[in-house]
Amino acid sequence: MAVSTGAGLDPVLAFALVGVLGVGSQWLAWRLRLPAIVLMLAAGLAVGPGLGLLNPSQHFGDLLQPMVAIAVAIILFEGGMVLNLHSLSDAAKGVRRLVIVGAPLGWLASTLVLHYVAGLGWASSAVFGGIMIVTGPTVIAPLLRQARLQKRPAALLQWEAIVNDPVGALAAVLAFEVVVVLNSTESAGHAAQQLVLGIGCASVLGVLGGWGIAKSFRQGWVPEYMKIPVLFVVLIAVFAASDAVLHESGLLAVTLMGLWVANSDLPSYVELRRFKEHATVLLVSGVFILLSANMSAETLAALDWRAALFVLAVIFIARPLPVLGALAFTNVPWRERALVAMTGPRGVVLVAVAGLFGERLAQLGVEDGARIAPLAFALVLSTVVLHGFTLTPVARWLGLTAGTTPGVLILGGSRWSVALAQALEKLGLQVLLADPNHAHLRNAREAGVPVYYGDILSEAAEDRLDLVAYDTLISATDNDAYNTLVATDLAPEFGRSHVFQLRRVRETSSRHALPVTLGGRPIGGDETFFELNAKLAEGWVFRTTNLTEEFTADDWRAQHPQAIPVAVLGKGGGLRLLGPEDTLRDATGAQVLAFGPPRADFPNGQA
Repeated sequence: MAVSTGAGLDPVLAFALVGVLGVGSQWLAWRLRLPAIVLMLAAGLAVGPGLGLLNPSQHFGDLLQPMVAIAVAIILFEGGMVLNLHSLSDAAKGVRRLVIVGAPLGWLASTLVLHYVAGLGWASSAVFGGIMIVTGPTVIAPLLRQARLQKRPAALLQWEAIVNDPVGALAAVLAFEVVVVLNSTESAGHAAQQLVLGIGCASVLGVLGGWGIAKSFRQGWVPEYMKIPVLFVVLIAVFAASDAVLHESGLLAVTLMGLWVANSDLPSYVELRRFKEHATVLLVSGVFILLSANMSAETLAALDWRAALFVLAVIFIARPLPVLGALAFTNVPWRERALVAMTGPRGVVLVAVAGLFGERLAQLGVEDGARIAPLAFALVLSTVVLHGFTLTPVARWLGLTAGTTPGVLILGGSRWSVALAQALEKLGLQVLLADPNHAHLRNAREAGVPVYYGDILSEAAEDRLDLVAYDTLISATDNDAYNTLVATDLAPEFGRSHVFQLRRVRETSSRHALPVTLGGRPIGGDETFFELNAKLAEGWVFRTTNLTEEFTADDWRAQHPQAIPVAVLGKGGGLRLLGPEDTLRDATGAQVLAFGPPRADFPNGQA
């Protein structure tokens, strides 16, 4: 094994550069509200074939392929852990059709496009066509996070991407085995035997790995601090063992393993999934930077007009027709069918697997096998850029987004919560008020505020509520411990800066003070649940005030020293809730929502 240090960087600096570019691209995308995948691809191309600073094949040598393979395995396993069967609900039939009917139709359509449009031979077209079944969970996940789709279309795209990844790899394996038989003395019976053995072995290993993890974790055979290391070791062992029997079958094994763990109802499942999500963010960043930087200028220059026609044919023919055919005569509305049909970004798995099979076909004497890798990269680059910029506006145009304005989820049906919900609704925000006590929701129902009866932490709430429509949580029940529990549990889901709760009754006592890792940010001034509702009974109300250059935050505070500023709504519709230590210094041109005593001289105020 040789690791070269070409291009002036040693492997350690190369690793550091990949990490900085990958995570930096994701952070910049978050700040600029741009598709992260687009920035990662651009960064990789810039430091790779553009500036020549990074050449992964030279810097990492023989380690590059196993690094990418293990990273893809971990990404698919994390994807499998997302596939909880409870989350399917009314999308189950559509997902089955996309996998059972859509995948074979997609294989056929892709093969025809590759042969008649891209000009590849039948051997390369059949192998690459199988790989093109995949739509890339590494791309779908961040796109769905950005687009804020409604629950069913999001589930269709997510399940299809994750389940079809190993299906596409196995389809490519099947086609490749046929090519091997036609180009060697190996018998068709022996090739079929190897294929069946590999798929069977992958299935058994995946199920056994998932069952073993679930059993050992549930029985307490593994201490808490070793659960993540044990999970990683078992995952890599299952992937390697399956791949040793049949190349690329490890993708099926790790997906099945993740699916089994996801549906085992483990008490530590949430912690496992969150850690895997963090690892996946790093791996997706690294793999995209590595694969894009590894493209040579000569490979990119080899892409001609036929490659452009090929990409267009895939986007407008090979993707939509199989999806529409698979979803025909189902209960999926036509708007959702259209969105799924026109959304097919490809990602890491396509590039990695296509490059591997392209090399193997070339070694067998299939001359156009070398064209597979650049075509795969062109398809990934084009679809990522296209869907990265169009998914959100197209979904909004079709009416399939969870909402264009930020939603607020309020927990607790007190009179103060109802008044806050009404004030936020008047500002044009989507509000949902939830409470596990049905009687507490009476005032909200009478006021016309949307309500949810049930525990927000229950599986029923996870299945029935489209939480992606809400980006802010306010926990405001009369139970301080429950508020802290909900805020702590849902903080990773909403983001810790978007989770708030009322001050606890004995919070100032050192005996009852909690660490900063528990609970949410304070809201409602320095008042408790009982103090806020007592002020409401005294006649306090919520009012909004427009802050301008003429009437500043200092002017507002001077006129209303008792008022409690609760939120700021910017011109673009962005909502910022305020705690006791937050100020209104940057609120010029925005609307301030405050809770204060009834006064008639609120400037520009409205009840």
